[in-house]
Amino acid sequence: MNTLIKLEVLRILRNRRYLIFAVLLPVGMYLLMINAYKGVDTLNGVSVKAYFMVSMATLGVVSASMNTNAMRIALERKSGWARQLRLTALPSYGYVVSKIASTAVSTLPAIVVTFAIGYTQGVKLSGSTWLILALTLWFGGFVFAALGVALGYAAAPDSLQPIVMIFYMALLMLGGTYFPISGGFGDFAKWTPLALFNQIGRVVQTDSSIGAGPITAILAYAAAFAGLAAFLYQRDRREA
Repeated sequence: MNTLIKLEVLRILRNRRYLIFAVLLPVGMYLLMINAYKGVDTLNGVSVKAYFMVSMATLGVVSASMNTNAMRIALERKSGWARQLRLTALPSYGYVVSKIASTAVSTLPAIVVTFAIGYTQGVKLSGSTWLILALTLWFGGFVFAALGVALGYAAAPDSLQPIVMIFYMALLMLGGTYFPISGGFGDFAKWTPLALFNQIGRVVQTDSSIGAGPITAILAYAAAFAGLAAFLYQRDRREA
């Protein structure tokens, strides 16, 4: 299984779709958003540049997990590659685990590059805060990688792309990626998975404390997405 994970990582990093959506898009959107909010000093208690640095880093994480991973799974199902792997000695759970692990690893460049651009734009944090923030957002890669695997098996390969895009856009909008969400709708949106990671990332930036609720919710999402991915994979295996 370790060999499969290594191969999956190399395949993702060589994918032009990954480069565009997980690395170039977050950087481009970061520069666009900080210029659009040039007259604003802070958002949700942090500087505009720091706010969007976290938002665009998590954008890269979600893009790597969903636009890259889910669509690749659809292609592998359509080409018969996933079925061929089932005929090998690979354990039944090995394919799902390798997808989640390899996608989580591939989210690191998105985080590092976005952080580097944020630093050049004036975001100043202590060394320990940079490290903790990077690890916090990287952990999110596992959550969204599991969701990407689940979506990859959620429907027939030919009809999957619109489903992935709907989930992708909903996560970004509810997660406060482009602007903070307030009011009654904001009370709901703040418990969506991307909003929780953005919230935790900004708490890390300000060295504040965070309640048990968001942490519990994140762990619940991780368990639910991983369980759903395993269930849908097994369903696809039985139907194959």
